[in-house]
Amino acid sequence: MQLKWTAVALAAMALVACGKKEEPAPAPAPSAAAPAPAGETITVKIGHVAPTSGPIAHLGKDNELGARMAIDELNAAGFKIGDKVAKFELLAEDDAADPKQGTAVAQKLVDSQVQGVVGHLNSGTTIPASKIYSDAGVPQISPSATNPKYTRQGFKTTFRVVADDVHLGGTLGKYAVNELKGKSIVVIDDRTAYGQGVAEEFEKAVKAANGNIAGHEFTTDKSTDFNAILTKLKAAKPDILFYGGMDAVAGPMLRQAKQLGLKVKFMGGDGICTTELAKLAGDALADDQVVCAEAGGVDGDLKAGVDKFKADFQQKFNVDVKLYAPYVYDAVKVLATAMQNAGSPAPEKYLPELAKIDYKGITGNIAFDEKGDIKNGALTLYTYKGGQREQIAVVR
Repeated sequence: MQLKWTAVALAAMALVACGKKEEPAPAPAPSAAAPAPAGETITVKIGHVAPTSGPIAHLGKDNELGARMAIDELNAAGFKIGDKVAKFELLAEDDAADPKQGTAVAQKLVDSQVQGVVGHLNSGTTIPASKIYSDAGVPQISPSATNPKYTRQGFKTTFRVVADDVHLGGTLGKYAVNELKGKSIVVIDDRTAYGQGVAEEFEKAVKAANGNIAGHEFTTDKSTDFNAILTKLKAAKPDILFYGGMDAVAGPMLRQAKQLGLKVKFMGGDGICTTELAKLAGDALADDQVVCAEAGGVDGDLKAGVDKFKADFQQKFNVDVKLYAPYVYDAVKVLATAMQNAGSPAPEKYLPELAKIDYKGITGNIAFDEKGDIKNGALTLYTYKGGQREQIAVVR
């Protein structure tokens, strides 16, 4: 049988004879706009800022651990945003309770492209940092800053999950006159945004209740010697001394007041209302001497949830909750829920969902008013007995 060879066949044979092989054409490169495969993991960066150095580092670390607990739980649960599993990363920064450092780390977080921020702890750092977050469009939830100015700047990105100083200082002022029957009330504040703010609201409420402010002195959040101002106030024969500031100063102040023979009820806001106050004041802290208020609080059915949180926190970190860790924990979960509701972690997409959130947290129901303040915020009044903090009442 005679074979007929075509030119193409002969050429192919020649290539084989030379040891060459025809390669298949390369596959086209995938389009950058191609949809992500189902189950893809996305990274979500959450910033957290608090003073983790300095006199109130114990409170800052408490807040940071609350954030870490929430982040770990979200990651362990395989939390989804849209059809993607979110891998949350916590970018934790130290502002040392200093406004300049606070704005520096705020800018650092913005430059790191965080999608949300929980913090700062102090009003004095929260307020200046809030403009940086607002300019960048990054939502911010403070778990503890109570100065009213924070949410009254007209920023759409500012929220808080605790009551403000109007409520905090106002409630304590009324309590001083109506319940403690104070006749000669004196005030000291540390001139920070928080300390001055809560002291001014306390003083307003005392005067509104027809109480008597017999003196008002000033210190700083780094002072250690209060003998001069305490001696001056002692001349007014006070029965109540209100301090606007933090526990790191309140403890030594209580010690020096005792040394001077100044026998007063000692009042203050959430800054002094910590488990550390008894250690800082030592034997100068008499039973029922201190009355303070924490911005926040749970009672009734919610108490079991917070108690469980505290037990889990202690088991995980081997330390007790100091103050605001539960509120930080809830704030992180609120950010994540708003992202989930929007189907996106992009700030411009989930911010509207955050503004209308209705979230049941361990600290209570979280929803915000038009300013970003929590609706129906609670306060918890405490005293100390046997060196232990003891709840008096939850007030709304």
